[in-house]
Amino acid sequence: MDQPMHNPFSNEAFVHYWQMWNSTDLSEVRHHLELAVTDEFIFCDPLHFHTGRDALEENVRTFRSEWPNAQFVIASAVDNHHNRHRYRWNMINKSRTVVEGLDIATVDSSGLIDRIDGFFGELSAPPNGQLS
Repeated sequence: MDQPMHNPFSNEAFVHYWQMWNSTDLSEVRHHLELAVTDEFIFCDPLHFHTGRDALEENVRTFRSEWPNAQFVIASAVDNHHNRHRYRWNMINKSRTVVEGLDIATVDSSGLIDRIDGFFGELSAPPNGQLS
């Protein structure tokens, strides 16, 4: 049975988005997808760039086949302004953090997620601790 995720989001679309990624019951993926993202949703991270719900569903199903027991947890507060949301997440597998990431998401006027730009890993400090 899937574990409920701590919900730091004020927007229900994000709850469904993360339930979609965390669901081990693939029959639930499309339901959450429909309640989370727009038809022309854009997904961009270091490994993927695609547009549309069908492409995201395929991405989630591929992920689940490769990482059947992995779960995502939100690892920060959610910062937002002007329909943009920024937050950190961790991918956990076998009680170990496998990937740390940061998402910057845009929602449309209906509240659905229109785009997510994801980044993996921590940001490093500038060389010598100074900005040029």
